[in-house]
Amino acid sequence: MSQAPDPRLAIDFCGLRFATPLVLLSGCVGFGEEYTRVEGFSNRDAGALCLKGTTLEPRLGNTPHRICETTGGLLNAIGLQNPGVDHVVDRLLPTLDFTETRFIANVSGGTVEEYYEVTRRFDDSPIDAIEINISCPNVKQGGVAFGNDRKMSAQVVTACRSATAKPLITKLSPNQTDIAANARACLEAGSDAFAVINTLMGMAIDSETRTPILDNRQGGLSGPAIKPIALLKVHQVYQVCRPHGAPIIGQGGIAGAKDALEFLIAGASAVGIGTALFYDPLLLPTINRGICDYLDRHGLADVSRLTGSLRLPEPQPRGCSGEIG
Repeated sequence: MSQAPDPRLAIDFCGLRFATPLVLLSGCVGFGEEYTRVEGFSNRDAGALCLKGTTLEPRLGNTPHRICETTGGLLNAIGLQNPGVDHVVDRLLPTLDFTETRFIANVSGGTVEEYYEVTRRFDDSPIDAIEINISCPNVKQGGVAFGNDRKMSAQVVTACRSATAKPLITKLSPNQTDIAANARACLEAGSDAFAVINTLMGMAIDSETRTPILDNRQGGLSGPAIKPIALLKVHQVYQVCRPHGAPIIGQGGIAGAKDALEFLIAGASAVGIGTALFYDPLLLPTINRGICDYLDRHGLADVSRLTGSLRLPEPQPRGCSGEIG
């Protein structure tokens, strides 16, 4: 039996109590059962667990190769392989222990109507909250990703909002021009919170054969390589969320307590752990202890005091730019 997390780690997230600020990310822990086979692993060390992306109908996903390790990260092009929402709700959710942690569904789709139907199905289930993956391509718009256009993003959020009263978390794509403007549009459409960020698009090439390593040619890059980008995006979205009290799950390259602390300081209320679990599935207690050590050293009563605590330098008067001549 895993020891209960330190009570100072507990946070309020959209009215839900998370025992810790750590969230297991969608696509990295299957449907909640994969890491339970690892001796010493416990879902109780996480405040919430995001289930694998789920669509209306079953999907086989992309053909191999679908995973490629790269410098400082991992490229994946799984293609949303999943058994479909009916199977998840009817067969998989009843096997989960909802006393261990909070469970968040991840909704994906190729049309606004599909997002609505999958969300409606999860609304009639014990799931605690619903995350909207708006990085999916809109099949009615020539494959343009919903998340890269704030009007389409807002349409998806509006549809999902009409299908559920559960907390809605919009997972924002970094592959767009203005993530803050997108966040503002999603807030106005009814999003309660955000997950920042999803993966960045990347590619890997086999130089000997001169062919793409991923059969899909491109994939989503995760891991430490994207951390600086993710930190900036969290800081930018926090400026939009702060007046509304909308929380953020900060994610992208978190592999230790120091990483988690940086995301909290930048504006996240919770932090997502994903790729790091592949090489250290017992990482969660280490991060929790590291956060508690930080609270002790800085005399902070609880982890929520860290959110948005970034100290910015005083703005300097604008003068010459320093060029010579």
